[in-house]
Amino acid sequence: MNTPQPTDRLPRTGRALRGTEAARKHLARTAVIARQLDIIAPGTVHVRTVHVWTDRDDRHRAATWVTLDDALGLPVRADHAAHRAARGLLRRMFPAADWTRPLDYDAHTGALTYDEPAAPAELGLDDQEPRQ
Repeated sequence: MNTPQPTDRLPRTGRALRGTEAARKHLARTAVIARQLDIIAPGTVHVRTVHVWTDRDDRHRAATWVTLDDALGLPVRADHAAHRAARGLLRRMFPAADWTRPLDYDAHTGALTYDEPAAPAELGLDDQEPRQ
């Protein structure tokens, strides 16, 4: 006989509604961050952070290098406080991110991605074996 089997899956409409809600929250969050970045340093579209070590006051210290760029990739004129505020904003909005790795935030898409250097594909370095 046909016995109903319990499932943990949501019906399609339930999944669609959850997806719509998640997209709405993402768009709202992206708009808030973009608005606040524009208040901190007008014209900022990209925020890049790199964890570095410095020798300041004869002590080895960890620091974070922050760059604020416009839509063309050119640096935005901002003081030290603006750079610090932009980094603080992103740290509060993305608390689960690994801030010891280089990161790039794009205010247009709302994406926080790892910004690690890579060789261009035209060089074909990934196909070669290491030299001995």
